[in-house]
Amino acid sequence: MEISEGTVPFRGRRTWYRIAGPWPAEQGRPPLLVLHGGPGVPHGYLTDLDDMTSLGRTVVYYDQAGCGRSDPLDDPAEWTPDTFVEEVGAVRDGIGLDRIHLFGHSWGGMLALEYALRRPPGLESLILAGTSASVPLLASEVRRLMERLPAAVRETLARHEAAGTTGSPEYQEAAAAFFRLWMCRITPLPEHVAKATGAVNAELYAAMLGAEWNVTGTLKDWDVTARLGELDLPVLVTTGRYDEITPAAVQPLVEGIRGAQWMVFEESAHLSTAEEPERYRAGLDSFLSRVESDAGHP
Repeated sequence: MEISEGTVPFRGRRTWYRIAGPWPAEQGRPPLLVLHGGPGVPHGYLTDLDDMTSLGRTVVYYDQAGCGRSDPLDDPAEWTPDTFVEEVGAVRDGIGLDRIHLFGHSWGGMLALEYALRRPPGLESLILAGTSASVPLLASEVRRLMERLPAAVRETLARHEAAGTTGSPEYQEAAAAFFRLWMCRITPLPEHVAKATGAVNAELYAAMLGAEWNVTGTLKDWDVTARLGELDLPVLVTTGRYDEITPAAVQPLVEGIRGAQWMVFEESAHLSTAEEPERYRAGLDSFLSRVESDAGHP
C-alpha cells in the first residue's frame, strides 16, 4: 500500500495529513477525505478504511488542529465549528483535492454537514457515519441510554462530574461501562482504536462537547436540521445497531436530506468501520461506485 504524509499551512500552524493509496488518485475515482470525530480524537481509529485502497481508491486523513500530529490551537476562542470548516478548505487547497467524496464520523459528520451546507465546489458525495444533525436531540438520546446503566454506575459518573474529578480511575471505569455497550463492542479494543481514543485532547473535547451524556460545551445548541433540505448531492448515512447515535437521533437526518440512503451495521455500536470493517468497506465502495457511475465517470 502506498502511504504518503505531509503538512499544510493553517492559520500560521501546520495541519498533518496522511494519504493511503495512489496519488494522484485513479482517474474517475475522487479520493475519500476523512473527517475524524471527537472533537480532539486523532484520525487513527478510522484507518480500517485504508483497505479501500485494495478497491482502487485513495483515502486522505488528517488530524484536526489541536490533536494528533497537527499543531495545537492555543486560543480557546478558536475552538468553534467555523475554525474546523476553514481547516477542511485549507487541507483541500494544500493537497490539491479538487474533487472529493467527504466522509465524516461522529463530530466529523457534523463538521461535514457544516462544510457541505456552504456549497463548496468539487464535493461529489457525503458519507455521514454515526452522526446527527442535532446535538440537543443526540444528547437527549444518549442520556436515555445512560439510564439503562446500573444505578451505581450512574451515581459514580454524576458524583465525579459534579466534583470536577472526571480524570479519576473510578470515573474512567464507570464511563467504560457506557462505551462497551454503545461505542465499541469489541473487547479488548483494537489496538489502533485504543491508541487513538487514548490520545484525545481532553481540554478541546470538554470545551466543545463535555461528556457524552452531559453536553455542556460550545456545541450544545448546534442543530442544522432545518437546513438539511439545502443539500443537493448523494448522501449515505451509516450507523451501528447498538450505536449511541440512536435511530431517533438519525431519522430526522435521513428524512431531511432528499434521497439519503441509510445503512445499518447489525453487529456494531459507534465504530462500524472497526467492528465490521469488511462489510463497511463493501457498502461504502458500492455507494461510491454508484455515485461515480451516475456522474458519468469511468
